[in-house]
Amino acid sequence: MRKAGRLAWISLGFQLSIVTVLALVMGGSQALRTAWIEDMLSLLPPVAFLIAMKLERKPATRRFPFGFQRANSLAFLIAATALTAMGALMVYESAMTLAKGEHPTIGSVRWFGQEVWLGWPMMAALAYSVIPPVILGRMKLPLARKIADKVLHTDALMNKADWQTGLAAILGIGGVAFGLWWADAVAAGFIALSILRDGVNAMRVAIVELTDGAPRKLDSAEVDPLVDQITERLRHQHGDVAVQVRETGRYMRAVVGPPDTPHLPEEHARALVGDDEGWRLIEVAIEDRQSRRDA
Repeated sequence: MRKAGRLAWISLGFQLSIVTVLALVMGGSQALRTAWIEDMLSLLPPVAFLIAMKLERKPATRRFPFGFQRANSLAFLIAATALTAMGALMVYESAMTLAKGEHPTIGSVRWFGQEVWLGWPMMAALAYSVIPPVILGRMKLPLARKIADKVLHTDALMNKADWQTGLAAILGIGGVAFGLWWADAVAAGFIALSILRDGVNAMRVAIVELTDGAPRKLDSAEVDPLVDQITERLRHQHGDVAVQVRETGRYMRAVVGPPDTPHLPEEHARALVGDDEGWRLIEVAIEDRQSRRDA
């Protein structure tokens, strides 16, 4: 967790520098503008991860009796939404550029008495924007698997999208130099569909997680194999019982109950709450816990 936190801070520092550098050389390039917007959105996942990491360590309170472990689930939804918004924006802008037949113009500037085509500093800035995401993304993926953190995994996907978009933008600007006006928009949109697909899949998992669905795998919408393992072993211990497993941030909760009804018997609920409000109490779980060190 400490290493993941350090990587998140390093990511923020590099992303801010990349956003600044791209803003300084931005011209009429559609691909460069798309890369800049994408890098702006890439700031959200590490920020969400750092906030969630701090919140989930807070103890339970009267207002939040289950603690703040689900802050990670909320952060995952924010990161997935950012990834989806990035892909959708890129697809839309690329499609509109191609539909309108807009010809990007890349001018020139005078540096030290010499006329310099702006495409060169643009491509240099994009080359810089590719290097940190490649390294950081590869470092985050094994950490995300080890600490079962979907926010960090989505952040790694954003890093992958960053360097792919940077390379596509370089190719697009190079295409403009050879008179291929459509190359800029095609390069920006080529990778957008892949980014959008990853974002939509991540959003599906985030919504399932927040609606108490069964825990999903880190990189897909399939149910985590641990669910079947937990269910099988609890039934082996307790016999014919109903087992409900749900995700709480990076953790899992399992509830063992009678197989015949999913709700608390009404007479028991009314005895605890009262006749008028008894219908609202559907579960009373007596949990067997043991202390553990933080992940």
